[in-house]
Amino acid sequence: MAIIVPPIKSQGIKTKLVPWINDLILSSGIDLDANWIEPFFGTGVVGLNSPMRGRHIVGDANPHIINFYKCVHNGTITPVTTRDYLEQESSLLKSSEEDGYVHFREVRDRFNKEYSPYDFLFLSRAGFNGMMRFNRKGEWNVPFCKKAERFSPAYVTKICNQIERVGQIFKSKDWCFYNSCFLETIEKANSNDIIYCDPPYFGRYADYYNGWTEEDERNLFSALSRTSARFILSTWHHNDYRSNETIQRYWKQFNVTTKDHFYHNGGKIENRRSMVEALIFNFEIGACQESVAEAPIEYV
Repeated sequence: MAIIVPPIKSQGIKTKLVPWINDLILSSGIDLDANWIEPFFGTGVVGLNSPMRGRHIVGDANPHIINFYKCVHNGTITPVTTRDYLEQESSLLKSSEEDGYVHFREVRDRFNKEYSPYDFLFLSRAGFNGMMRFNRKGEWNVPFCKKAERFSPAYVTKICNQIERVGQIFKSKDWCFYNSCFLETIEKANSNDIIYCDPPYFGRYADYYNGWTEEDERNLFSALSRTSARFILSTWHHNDYRSNETIQRYWKQFNVTTKDHFYHNGGKIENRRSMVEALIFNFEIGACQESVAEAPIEYV
């Protein structure tokens, strides 16, 4: 199985969990020609790899994510324009003072005024530890990764190839993008559709655009409890220190399956931490039409 890796990076990206999520979709018995509804699009990795063939209706509260993917979708951002941009910024970064920090700061400040989707791509790739974080003013708030040679020719080619593959996915299906509240996106679902939700994890760090409170969790629970569509919710179950209390508080009436996953929260191996992920869903599991989790995985 080839997994499309998105050009936008962020901590908590679900790339390695895509086969598990897709197996659950394939075992739901849903008509694969139904629509895909995704209220928390984020990096887009799950939706881009969705087996659904119907319309993909995706939303996110972060306007920069939606703007970036709209530009890829309408052809404003292409592999050629991306290469031109990154090669220019790479040259400026390498020649910048303080090992690239001065130019990184210039791009960051420019983005916070002009909101260029190219600058958004640059910052998501040049920020520390793959973080995507905004302050209360909605400004990019992640420090530099301190790698002036970050955008090597091979790395630029890798990003351009990812742009090309995402563009191909956009051409192969019907996509609609919304910068909207998750509740508005969920309301677009019909009974034959499937909703995939990957909200910020309650009780864990979230940025300004994706802050998450218990009221948000209650509202999501209420919306998914009312929907006539099938849904899958990604959340965390527990780690070495504590459990996700909202599962017992809200989600235990639905089906829950778990899987161990590892996140790197720093540059050192001792900062690698195990997290038990959970998928919560409102349908019965049947026989998989095709087991994608057992197939060889290639990240492209």
